[in-house]
Amino acid sequence: MNPPLRAGVLAAIATLIADQASKLWLLHVLDIVRLGAVRVTPFFDLVLAWNPGISFGWFQSESPTAQIVLMAVKVAAVIALAVWMARSRTWLATVSLGLIIGGAIGNGIDRFAYGAVVDFALFHIEISGKTYNWYIFNVADVAIVAGVAALLYDSLLGVPAAKAP
Repeated sequence: MNPPLRAGVLAAIATLIADQASKLWLLHVLDIVRLGAVRVTPFFDLVLAWNPGISFGWFQSESPTAQIVLMAVKVAAVIALAVWMARSRTWLATVSLGLIIGGAIGNGIDRFAYGAVVDFALFHIEISGKTYNWYIFNVADVAIVAGVAALLYDSLLGVPAAKAP
């Protein structure tokens, strides 16, 4: 295995471990189901949200058929991303694809185990007595967004990468 591909695989594994460990800790150690929202800072809370949809709660459906379709799409996407990662020529693109793959697998495990993705991080701000919330997300979501951002950077400003399959 070439060094960039090894780095991409390690990024995927590290992302998957960090994502699943954070969710297991939240559910089984902190017991967020019983506790409810936990204020960490004046602008950040740990809350439990079950997301039966895809990113940012889009296409939410709790039907078994919809869950199977989402899992099938996720499996196909992970396979395509893995092929792309194996063909990638740059460290940044390869590690970025690893982050995306690890995040997708982490959220896929949730969907398989719980029927929905475990989201828990909530940033918010209060302005003039009104609270504004950001989407509730998890470690996998952060890895996916960071991976996409780095992949875009690499494709626009880096060395030309291999074409996506």
